[in-house]
Amino acid sequence: MKLHDRIDERLRDFLLSQPVFFVGTAPAALDGHVNVSPKGLSGSFTVLGDHRVAYLDYTASGAETIAHLRDNGRIVLMFCAFDGPPNVVRLHGRGVPVLPGSPGFAELLARFDIEPAPALRAIIDVTVDRVSDSCGFSVPLMSYRGDRDLLTRHNARRTPEDVADYQRRRNSYSIDGLPALAGAHGPTADVTEPPA
Repeated sequence: MKLHDRIDERLRDFLLSQPVFFVGTAPAALDGHVNVSPKGLSGSFTVLGDHRVAYLDYTASGAETIAHLRDNGRIVLMFCAFDGPPNVVRLHGRGVPVLPGSPGFAELLARFDIEPAPALRAIIDVTVDRVSDSCGFSVPLMSYRGDRDLLTRHNARRTPEDVADYQRRRNSYSIDGLPALAGAHGPTADVTEPPA
């Protein structure tokens, strides 16, 4: 393993060329569930600086990452080379979910080179305090055939009201009962209670 003092040009090129990466978070409570989420969709990740990255977070079945970041901010992003020379890069740091309509959201969104897909839920803004890479000798070689468009097509069929309702019902709390999007829809929102 090698530690780097920053995300240099070589690491930046590697990160931006990977079609998938993995996000790991955990609640502060020792009995909480650790979460790992795969992330994809071309152009949904960007490098903002030597110690800062961000990715687009779309409405989906859970909101563990947002809940954990609200709880303690800890996050790690892992990128693996599935073709070419083996390499695994991990970015450890502190993340903040930036929700649509909140200060800085539009400026942050403008840093991405794509038009976002429907039902963008947040931008995860990460201040990176540890950059490392390791061999990745056991990571399999796999061929990238393209992005799946199922989430995009599914969310495109939803009205904004449908998306807001889904987020209230399914994204308000984590599986451990931590607030994720609870309260993000206004003080009178009909939010599902946290799990018992």
